[in-house]
Amino acid sequence: MNGEENEVEIHEPSKSERKRQMRALQELGEKLVQLDAGALASVTIEDEDLNEAIAVARRIKSREGLRRQMQYIGKLMRKIDTDAIHTRLDELAGGRRETARRFHALESLRDEALQDPHNGIEAILVEYPQADRQHLRQLVRRASQEASTHKPPAAARKLFRYLRELAEATLP
Repeated sequence: MNGEENEVEIHEPSKSERKRQMRALQELGEKLVQLDAGALASVTIEDEDLNEAIAVARRIKSREGLRRQMQYIGKLMRKIDTDAIHTRLDELAGGRRETARRFHALESLRDEALQDPHNGIEAILVEYPQADRQHLRQLVRRASQEASTHKPPAAARKLFRYLRELAEATLP
């Protein structure tokens, strides 16, 4: 047997593959820079140079300066393990999707109550048994009056706020 047959060839990534990897790291850095301060604080970044570079990028107004800073952030990110950052950003995105889903569910409950007051109020009471039936009726009645007189939908907004308060009270 030839000794060369047992050796495993190790292929280094092509230049194009390395560029794709660097661009992916730079895009990850861009996501970090675009986060609000609270969300960014929830992402654990152990590299002080990277934290400083992100802070600087958040202050840069010049387009070209920001482009160069993002390249620098991508370069710094090559030195760290980005799995934890990816995981946290996915969690943050999932939280936003869940918030949007709840928001749409509340909107549909409100719209159902405005279209068919009796069944809509019953649906709200099934979902939120602690809701005040009389208050719901008043809000729906006012919203219907506003719609018929072509006034701004202040009562519909109050109904939505009330539903949101009920939903937040039931969250763990």
